[in-house]
Amino acid sequence: MSLNRNLKVLIADDVHETRRNTRLMLSMIGGIEVVAIAMNGMQAVEMAIQHQPDIVILDINMPELNGLAAYKKISQSNPKIACIIISAEKDSSTIQAAASLGIEHYLIKPFTTDELDESIRQISERLEQNFRNSTNTSQLREKNKDELKQLAEEYARVKRTDDRAVRVFEDLVEFPDCELRLLQTLAMIYVIRQKWDKLKILSEKIEQRTQQHLE
Repeated sequence: MSLNRNLKVLIADDVHETRRNTRLMLSMIGGIEVVAIAMNGMQAVEMAIQHQPDIVILDINMPELNGLAAYKKISQSNPKIACIIISAEKDSSTIQAAASLGIEHYLIKPFTTDELDESIRQISERLEQNFRNSTNTSQLREKNKDELKQLAEEYARVKRTDDRAVRVFEDLVEFPDCELRLLQTLAMIYVIRQKWDKLKILSEKIEQRTQQHLE
């Protein structure tokens, strides 16, 4: 993987033997770090919030909170988390319920190291692809910002106030770190073009940014 770190895993099962065996299997799979082991669903939720794992392995039947209910709560605080549900029964309604929550991996006890490894591998590949997509998106966004800034600087220098200039400045000020002076330049363009509604909204943003600089 290119994430440059091990995948963090949380195990949750109310049966001691299953917890122990699952941890032993994970120790034979490279690139894995078990960060927490829970004995029930509520404990799994608390530990997931505390340790922020990449993957949770949840038994379907646990006291206090079952695996699906626990996953619902965990995914509220960490929507990108991956989940492997484990169960002693292959119940089609439960599998469908898991799938409806976006859970793609369902292992029947007793599962093998190879089965667990395959689920981990698929999750790893998906996380890697998401990481690459996120990186590419960030790079494209930064490139776009640089290009817009160059255009804005040129338009400000020649005092352009046409539709093209407005679009460039409006696109640029959507970036949270847009320079205050460029916000002010757009405000002047709005005054020249008598865009009073847009000026009012922009003025509030300029006031907020000015206040942040003073703090």
